[in-house]
Parts: sequence; structure tokens; C-alpha cells
Amino acid sequence: MTGTIQAHTFRPRDLIGGHIVIDLVNTVTARDAEPIDWLDGYPRLLEWAALTGQFDPAALTALQRLAETEPGNAALALDRSRELREALHDLITALIHQDAPAPAEAVDQVENHWKHAVASARLTVRGNTPQLQVSVETSGLEYLNHELALQAFDLLRSLPLERTRVCPGLRCGWVFIDSSRGGRRRWCDMATCGNSAKGRTHYQRKRQTASQQGHHQPPNDQ
Repeated sequence: MTGTIQAHTFRPRDLIGGHIVIDLVNTVTARDAEPIDWLDGYPRLLEWAALTGQFDPAALTALQRLAETEPGNAALALDRSRELREALHDLITALIHQDAPAPAEAVDQVENHWKHAVASARLTVRGNTPQLQVSVETSGLEYLNHELALQAFDLLRSLPLERTRVCPGLRCGWVFIDSSRGGRRRWCDMATCGNSAKGRTHYQRKRQTASQQGHHQPPNDQ
């Protein structure tokens, strides 16, 4: 992705993807125009992670302290977050549009991130469910990347393509999984892209009607 890096305060309305991995992809906005990357630093990545509610607050606090003592490594970890995000975007959108074959570079990068995550993971069993688990202790500043890579692998195996879409909104391009009952959701969020599109359509119709009425007005008497 080539675009602008811009500070952004993440809010709940930014988490519309239906899965944390897709919400990571959506930390870039306006992909259909001039992309804007909202991850302007490792602290912002931690801010986003906290908002998702998917990470232990104690782990995020440990990462914050580690980033303060190792800023260079934190910057490298953020670069890898961006790399993972862009590879996932390219792969997921290719699957949505049924492009064949999927971009080889994106597949290789996702695989690479997953292998690094597995190398730092431990096999645990919760109840009757074995799973790979990573931690700050095993992954350091790469913890978020490793966790997201593991979750991405699980998502890609079960991604409901018939309900996974790219928002057609102006200056958007966000990806989302449609969990609505009817499965006909078109916009990432009706309150933003949906209403904006309705407003543009209404304005265009008013202009068209006014233009047609102007053409049909009788000429003024001389």
C-alpha cells in the first residue's frame, strides 16, 4: 500500500469487520481513493488492540513498557503489522472477487507470518480443544502480530465468502462479514457510507428533476 500515514483516535465505529483480523485490514481507510494508514506508531497499534477487547490488558501494558524501552524493535514490529495487514487485504479481497489464482506474494507473506507465530506458540488444551497460544513472554513485541497471524489462518479456512464484502462507499473500501439476517448488507455502516450514498443519490435526483423542469418551461412572452 502506498498512501498517507495519519494519526487517528480509534472508536468502536471503526470495528465493523465482523472479525478482529478484518478489523486490522480496516486500519487503512479510503483504499478506493488515496489510502490513509491510521497506524501512525506502535502506541496506536496498542490503542487499537485495546479497543477490540480481544487482548489481555496486562499483556498490552507489558507491550507498552517493552516498546518504551525498545523503540527500534517496536518500529520493526509495527512494520510487520503493516506487512501482515496488506497481505491479508490482498488475499481476502482476491477471495471475495474470486480472482484466480490468489496473489502469490500475499499468500507467501501470510504463510511466513503464520510460521513465525507457530514457532513462538505453545500447544495448550482448554477443555477438549487443543489450540496454539502465544504470549508476550514467548513473542515479545511481535505478540500482536503472532496472535493475529494465528487467527488469520483460522479465519481464512472458514471465511464465508458469500457474506464477505468490500464496501462500495466513496473513500472507503473497508471489508466486512455480513452477519445480518437477510445477508443483504451492502455498506460497511449504514450510518456513514450508506447515508452518504443515499444523500448523493437524493441530490442527483433533485438536480435531474430541476433540469428537466427547466427544459419544459414555456418561453416568456415577448
